[in-house]
Amino acid sequence: MERKDVPEQYKWRVCDIFQSDGEWEKAFSELEKKIDFARFKGTLSNAENILAYFRADEAFSKELLRVYLYAFLKHDEDVRVTKYGSYMAKVISLLTRVGQETAFAIPEITALPDETLLTLAKDERLKDHDYLLRRLIAEKKHILSEKEERLLAQVNESLDVANDVFEMLDNAELDLPEIEYEGAKTRLSHGLYSVIMNGSDRAKRKEAYEKYYAAYRKIIGTLATTYFGNVKGDIFLARARGYKNCLEKALFEEDVDGGVYQNLIDCVDEATPLMHRYMQLRKRVLGYDKMYMYDIYPSLVEDADLKLSYEEAYELVLKGLSPLGKEYIDLLKKGRDEGWIDVCETEGKKGGAYSIGMYGFHPYVLLNYQKTTHDVFTIAHEMGHSLHSYYSNCMQPYAKSEYKIFVAEVASTVNEVLLLKYLLRTTEDEKLKKYLLNYFMDMIRTTLFRQTQFAEFEERAHAMAEGGEPLNKDNLSELYLSLNKKYYGDAVIHDENIAIEWVRIPHFYRSFYVYKYATGITAAICIANRILREGEKAVEDYKRFLSGGCSQDPVSLLRIAGADLATKEPFKAAMAEFKDALEAFEALS
Repeated sequence: MERKDVPEQYKWRVCDIFQSDGEWEKAFSELEKKIDFARFKGTLSNAENILAYFRADEAFSKELLRVYLYAFLKHDEDVRVTKYGSYMAKVISLLTRVGQETAFAIPEITALPDETLLTLAKDERLKDHDYLLRRLIAEKKHILSEKEERLLAQVNESLDVANDVFEMLDNAELDLPEIEYEGAKTRLSHGLYSVIMNGSDRAKRKEAYEKYYAAYRKIIGTLATTYFGNVKGDIFLARARGYKNCLEKALFEEDVDGGVYQNLIDCVDEATPLMHRYMQLRKRVLGYDKMYMYDIYPSLVEDADLKLSYEEAYELVLKGLSPLGKEYIDLLKKGRDEGWIDVCETEGKKGGAYSIGMYGFHPYVLLNYQKTTHDVFTIAHEMGHSLHSYYSNCMQPYAKSEYKIFVAEVASTVNEVLLLKYLLRTTEDEKLKKYLLNYFMDMIRTTLFRQTQFAEFEERAHAMAEGGEPLNKDNLSELYLSLNKKYYGDAVIHDENIAIEWVRIPHFYRSFYVYKYATGITAAICIANRILREGEKAVEDYKRFLSGGCSQDPVSLLRIAGADLATKEPFKAAMAEFKDALEAFEALS
């Protein structure tokens, strides 16, 4: 389908940002002329001047976010359109220039004595920046001189190239072949591949699986080099700033204690026998002598998938999230009715799904909706992101509005868990109940187990490179295959195709992001259960979390909502949910 064929009610309203490309070009041109931060250099030693700098930076940044958001959305509508790729390049170049112009600021403020920074953090005039000022004390040892910061700002644009190359290869230039589907020849796409993998036709799954990975295998050398370039960029930044390794840098920058990451790894590692048990159950229920990785996706219960239209799916989401209260539901309706969401898969459109929320604008959601249960839950998931952004942007000043990535997957997954539990609670159909239990197990498998597997891959790949070992298609595939065997066990045949699954994971170009999906679902299960158990009080605490932005560290914000990831209890509770669902399914089988 081409974008011009999509009805307007299924497109996001980019016109809410700018009415036309001409308006964007005029705004961008004017913005380029407003860079004037050098006047603050050498003055950032007292509250008055620091406040003046922060206000100037905020005013400029809000305008910059506007031109960025428009270019970003227009680019993703069709990545083949070079005009919007050029827009994005211009914005990123401007971001680099601004980074260079403001490189003096943080080093200059950080150079102040700790006592002065603490006094500034307590100054009422700087209350919007108190968290930042306190963090600067901790970050002092990783902030470089003005000259060095300026150099790093210049380098940042180059370090994004690996991700740009991957996106172009994956979304525009990957040579996916034709496949016969539903009686017609059609080109295999990321969206169609997902549909086929979740389908009941085993021969078609095998065909799609082999063709899909054959396409990646043709460019695996390029993708391995691209990923190695991404990792080398991470290593450069970590070493330049004096971190022990890339993981330490990622955790420190999120203000997350390393113990949280280790809690996740330890508890998931301990629970891998449950995953092996689930794989054995899947093999037995499907009746296969040999089970392959393309067999782990379809439901164990046939003809119970929620094949809903987009409108029906959205109504179901509204019902499932009703425990969050009228205000929350009204915002979900507003998003559906007022152009927040781009619904349909079209030629050249960026694959997958996401939500992006910028201060001063309503959130935007990209979908590629298909009539599957997974995509029903994707609506709930992405709107969770959107309302998290909405609450934070409304309730926090600009300086504290952007929540840490560490908590970015919590609200989205709370929505998924609530929707799932609503469906389990309200159905009396045993077949549908089995289907939903299976879906819940797969939700935990994909979001907790699988993302932790990805996290281990990232950690080990970075460690290999940090130790001086060049990354290539062979050692990366060997590493991935070993982890796949660890997580899925002997019930599955681990073939040469699954060994290269790492080549198609876009989040690997946002290093050490994926583990946050796993901590996110862990926290979400705790929070959702508390909401269902305690009602209004839990909802109010949850909204305090949603409204928290980066007003304090993310682990403390989650603690407000009822999930303390500094302990192992939430992780054990999540694994108990998986075990309960597994046993409930076994009892019905």
